[in-house]
Amino acid sequence: MKQLVGTGVALVTPFHEDGSVDYVSLEKLVNYNIDGGVDYLVILGTTAEAATLTNDEKKKVIETIKKANNKRVPLVLGIGGNNTAEVIKEYQETDLSEYCAILTVSPYYNKPNQEGIYQHYKAIAESTDANIILYNVPGRTGSNIDPETTIRLANEFKNIVAIKEASPNFLQSTDILRTNNREDFHIISGDDEYALPMVLAGGSGVISVIAQGLPQLFSSMIKEGLNRDVNAAYEKHYKAVEITRAIFEEGNPCGIKTVLSNKGICSAQTRLPLVPASEELTNKINQLLINI
Repeated sequence: MKQLVGTGVALVTPFHEDGSVDYVSLEKLVNYNIDGGVDYLVILGTTAEAATLTNDEKKKVIETIKKANNKRVPLVLGIGGNNTAEVIKEYQETDLSEYCAILTVSPYYNKPNQEGIYQHYKAIAESTDANIILYNVPGRTGSNIDPETTIRLANEFKNIVAIKEASPNFLQSTDILRTNNREDFHIISGDDEYALPMVLAGGSGVISVIAQGLPQLFSSMIKEGLNRDVNAAYEKHYKAVEITRAIFEEGNPCGIKTVLSNKGICSAQTRLPLVPASEELTNKINQLLINI
């Protein structure tokens, strides 16, 4: 799974001012990121506001990205949820042949214990031959995948190939790195500010939000980190750290859409219940971008 080494980008879904999906801007976004040097693209993740898209819109988003990509970089598809049976059904009804892996978020809202999380992923792994990336994001799901559960799943299911780790506790990530004995299991940062420290600690890279706004800067930073060019990598890290923090001040993806609007890629429009960045945050982001 070398396709998962480096910088992956969790693509937004651009919208017109009337709230409809802007597929032209989505195509522009794909080209902007590939030209900027990112290593793979993630479709219909949390950043894509996938929860607000209709099934028909999701299908058209997928087709637009696949067409624009034209097999230039690997693709990862987001399929997850808090109803295990429905997640398995979606796996079985989706053609997964064009994706190097499927990103599957830990069950949200239900707040299962560790055994419940294990059984959820076990049922999914046994239902498919597709490569699976676990996604731990406690700030959204209301529960955490403990390092022991991650290692247990990695050791028992070969098609569980990675974890996107977005726990706010960086020690959790290092515990996984420290105790993982499987050479082909990837630990991927799900937090942009921790991306470089994660890589330097032994991680495989990042699935990033900010990188789609600053693809050249961020992807080159990750490459330098992987090559242990530490000083050059940290120079870029510190250059990007303020904008990385700013885009999450009012939630994701309103901040990154403000960056993309500034770059002329797409509008800053979101769908309810999310709203665009405030005027104050927009001004702050635009000011920070002047010096990057």
